[in-house]
Amino acid sequence: MAKDDRDLLELLKTELDFIEKGGYGRSVRTPWKETSPFRDSLTCVNYALPEKAHPCSECHLIDFVPETKRAEQVPCHFIPLTDSGETVEDLDAEGNQAKMEQALKHWMRRKIQQLEAEGVAE
Repeated sequence: MAKDDRDLLELLKTELDFIEKGGYGRSVRTPWKETSPFRDSLTCVNYALPEKAHPCSECHLIDFVPETKRAEQVPCHFIPLTDSGETVEDLDAEGNQAKMEQALKHWMRRKIQQLEAEGVAE
């Protein structure tokens, strides 16, 4: 499968900025519609597409998803975000938006630092 040709480090930085600016809060235009971490942001290879035009296997985030969860409908929701292995799926079930966003931000900061330390080009 062809991999998303966008830069992973830049994607993570953009996603972190998106969250820090309240990106997953309810939309003013569609307040009844829940937003989905990763899926409803520029990070997703299917962002703003009416249907899932690209398989998730083309996304950079798939590399962070455990092998056993890659066939899920939204595999990026199974990325272990915390040291105890909590995922978006777990945190969403708790219903604590603030806790989920904190976990997402922490995970992204760690991944950004790792990529920068590895010398991944921006």
